[in-house]
Amino acid sequence: MNQTFTVTGMTCGHCEMAVKRAIKAIDPQAEVTADRTQDRVEVQSDLPRESLAKVIAEEGYTVAA
Repeated sequence: MNQTFTVTGMTCGHCEMAVKRAIKAIDPQAEVTADRTQDRVEVQSDLPRESLAKVIAEEGYTVAA
């Protein structure tokens, strides 16, 4: 299932990688694209949206509802 998140606070490539690593830690098969210029994270995963949003927030970024 493809899910798109609006994520603010990503300011550099390291931020994008931190989000990708956090998602991959709970779903190694996930396909993740993070774009800090668009405040967007796209995730191809079967995990619930809430689980994915939680790990992004735990990295210190704000996920819009």
